Amino acid sequence: MNIYDDLWNKILKDLEYIYSEEVYNEIFAPIKSTHKFQNGLIFIIVESEFIKNRISRMYMPKINELATKHFDQAVRFKFVTAQDLISEDSPKDRVLTINTYRPGNLNNAYSFDNFVVGKSNTFAFRMAMKVADQPGVVANPFYIFGDVGLGKTHLMQAIGNYILDNDVNQRVLYVKADGFIEDFTNLLRKEKMDDFNHKYRDIDVLLVDDIQIMAGANRTQMEFFKLFDYLYLNNKQIIITSDKPASELKNIMSRLTSRFEAGLTVDIQVPDLDHRLTILKRKLSSFDPNNDVSDDVLEFIASSFVTNIREMEGALIRLLSYASACNLDITLDVAYEALDPLLKTKKRSNNLNENNYDKIQSVVSEFYNISLQDLIGKKRHSKYTLPRHIAMYLIKLKYNIPYKTIGTLFSDRDHSTVLAACEKIENELRQDANLKIAVDTIVKKVDA
Repeated sequence: MNIYDDLWNKILKDLEYIYSEEVYNEIFAPIKSTHKFQNGLIFIIVESEFIKNRISRMYMPKINELATKHFDQAVRFKFVTAQDLISEDSPKDRVLTINTYRPGNLNNAYSFDNFVVGKSNTFAFRMAMKVADQPGVVANPFYIFGDVGLGKTHLMQAIGNYILDNDVNQRVLYVKADGFIEDFTNLLRKEKMDDFNHKYRDIDVLLVDDIQIMAGANRTQMEFFKLFDYLYLNNKQIIITSDKPASELKNIMSRLTSRFEAGLTVDIQVPDLDHRLTILKRKLSSFDPNNDVSDDVLEFIASSFVTNIREMEGALIRLLSYASACNLDITLDVAYEALDPLLKTKKRSNNLNENNYDKIQSVVSEFYNISLQDLIGKKRHSKYTLPRHIAMYLIKLKYNIPYKTIGTLFSDRDHSTVLAACEKIENELRQDANLKIAVDTIVKKVDA
């Protein structure tokens, strides 16, 4: 048995303890050994795209965390299918495009190289590079704020990836604020605060995403305050993102907001039309450098999806998929046809209420890491139906509008479908503690 097989077997034992028997037997038990080690990556072959994607999306951060626990070298895992390896070794030298996660929950897809710079984010970008170049020296804490979908997480993780690229021995940890709350709550209940302190104090760089989610969580805030001071006094870099300036955070203790303001604050604004066009062209070239989409079509997309870059990129992906599936050339008429359902939903929600019900849709889709298109669409997989039902329930709870009206926001669904979804979520909230935590977190983000 080689050292990487030995590492994997140690991780398997931990995974068997952490996850349910059903999850372990279905996902991990069949994986007996590693395939190869190359350029800091441990390759493991799995039997299907489904298993590969499920591990990459749901379990990779935990696996890499366990690797750090059991191995004294900086390594990360990459799960592939046999077909991926065939493609990789083919004469075309195709490169695998699946995202891999590095130690500390970092997604290596986020880099400075693929962050599109424009007037709306130039200062934030330049200062982020300075922070990455001299962590703990230039600006501490480094506080980034802006609306949903404008690139805060990308910029934050680009700093972490840059630091690791230049020194693999740096200990970087990325966590969303709700993940921090969950860690603190669970380990406090299990009386394992030593584990909590080891995870969050034995690091060099801490990245905390969406700090506004901590609103009202007083005990967690106090623990974060102690952690903040510990890291700061030890010259460890702290980076925080939020949807608003620290001075406007609600239900966050003043001793925390004052520390946030003591560092450097930068904002990311809504990009102008030229910047949005540049983003679309960069996204397009990442799919296929030879993909020819006219400037008129790109300008139509950029003008229709203004305030959320993630939503705009999703519209481009929908158009490319639609044209490919229907074997159509990408023209302005085809773009209108492909994006019509998304545009109708945006128009309805903008006209129905000045508060824009699409904020709830955007927050829910971001929380569950699915596209807005899939949230409001017709797919019936549980990955989409649960977030969809939660969004319907929250719109009804917050605005108390007719079920029929809510149905128009979700691809013209019948009012009975919406009613059933709302009742289902209401009943499950009484029985499922994890669902309640998720919904409470979403509500905090919507109200922030």
